[in-house]
Amino acid sequence: MTDASIKALDTIRDISMLKWYVIPLLAIVFYIYTAEMKKARETRNWNAVFAGLTVFGMDFINETWNGWVLHFTGRSAFWTAPGDTALRTLVGWNIEIMFMFAISGIIYYNTISEDKMEKILGIPNQWFWAIGYSVFCVFVEWFLNKGGHLIWEYPFWNRSFKGVWLIFFFGYFHFYVAALLVINMKTIRAKLTTVISLYTIAVLANIFGLGIMGWRY
Repeated sequence: MTDASIKALDTIRDISMLKWYVIPLLAIVFYIYTAEMKKARETRNWNAVFAGLTVFGMDFINETWNGWVLHFTGRSAFWTAPGDTALRTLVGWNIEIMFMFAISGIIYYNTISEDKMEKILGIPNQWFWAIGYSVFCVFVEWFLNKGGHLIWEYPFWNRSFKGVWLIFFFGYFHFYVAALLVINMKTIRAKLTTVISLYTIAVLANIFGLGIMGWRY
């Protein structure tokens, strides 16, 4: 097992690591969601909330299978976040990352145009911003890896050209594609069913892994 994996596991879900700045960050996330919910009650448009929940749900699933990689390989997850944090929730996930992804979908929704047919550089605007935000996330992750805050162990998941494309598609792009698909669904019921399904998958996978099998990841 890599040093980064051991370090991450040593402090995983250790609530003694909690820092006071988590409280205002949590309040900010709550404020953003309640503000969007207030607007949704007035406009009957809940897409911002659905986009936010979808991106976070996708990240929840991503971090879960990443932890499974560590368990089955006995060596390392695809990405590991062993550095300073107010709370490490999974080997590649911490409270700061969670807060960021909790609002990323809302940021995406508030960026796209209400006109689905509007294009930017010849690309439908919803897809343009899905690509744009994914590229930006990879850019940020590149620097986090460079600084030793996010560890990549495998040669196919690194700062090389091939590695960056994998990170783009399987690390971020499908998050925004999922949000795009959900907000374009015809009914609230379909959107709600999809979002609930995402969280059900993630929660059951963690119950099986953490609760039944006793995995630590």
